[in-house]
Amino acid sequence: MMSDKICNDGLSEVNDKLNNMSTTGNDNNNNASICANCGKEGDDINNICNKCKQVKYCNAACKKKHRHKHKKQCEEHVRLAAEHAAELHDKKLFKQPPPNDDCPICFLLLPTLDTGRVYMACCGKRICSGCIHAPIYDNQGNEIDDKKCPFCRTPAASSDKENMERMLKRMEANDASAMYNLGVDYRDGNFGLPQDYRKALELWHRAAKLGYADAYCNIGYAYECGEGVKVDKKKAVHYCELAAIMGCINARYNLGIEEENAGNVERARKHYMIAIQGGKSDCLSEIKELYTNGHVTKEDYMKALQAYQTYLGKIKSVQRDKAAACRYRSRYY
Repeated sequence: MMSDKICNDGLSEVNDKLNNMSTTGNDNNNNASICANCGKEGDDINNICNKCKQVKYCNAACKKKHRHKHKKQCEEHVRLAAEHAAELHDKKLFKQPPPNDDCPICFLLLPTLDTGRVYMACCGKRICSGCIHAPIYDNQGNEIDDKKCPFCRTPAASSDKENMERMLKRMEANDASAMYNLGVDYRDGNFGLPQDYRKALELWHRAAKLGYADAYCNIGYAYECGEGVKVDKKKAVHYCELAAIMGCINARYNLGIEEENAGNVERARKHYMIAIQGGKSDCLSEIKELYTNGHVTKEDYMKALQAYQTYLGKIKSVQRDKAAACRYRSRYY
């Protein structure tokens, strides 16, 4: 789905090419002070073509009279603008997004899976599962049961109320993660909050504007399913694309599935490959299936395997493996 800004950019960048085309009548005269129909000059020649926005007239009558002469050039303006806008859109959509942040304690890349990282409402840091579950030792080297934040050493919240107070405090500091998480709580009715889809959407919009990609993904899902808004497939795709551009691999996976179902295998492959580099193992399975069915090459499948192995090399650690072995919720790939 392309924005109005992209479309306008497309129109402006093809103007020079089209102005050099041979045309009938006065269509090749795009001077702002000359009517394309009657040739009248003046500062009041500002009635423009509603479609291509390139030809001006002195009044509506001249516009109507000149319509049949201008039709071919107008359609060419709009066609080329649409093609150029689509190219700009795809260039942005299929650009490799920035990687996840590093864990602030072990400095390894944070896993993409939610179960491989934890958001701490006390300090607003996202910490990997390995550092969350790492043993704590006293000065004598004895392991202790220390339920404190591994980063800021704040004791764990003693109640849902205290945790909510911390979350609200983080929101006041414009913490996008806190806004997103609170939106999820309103959507699901967690921690005694009323289930409120509209409140959830409001918080996700705020979080998305602050750069939280998953918030756009959730907004897209809301439009897809009609949660708090009317079902709107175009808006669902629009917000899903925004999320993918910002680095949400779940949104990228969903777009790939949509393209594959529509028969656009090449576009699906591009989405899957980007998501695999971000750690989406489901996309690796999709590439494998496409290869089995002869829709992608062996080289494509090999690149997908290598990309996923590269991702694993960046996130795997002994401590994370230990945490994953003893706690189901700590699975991180």
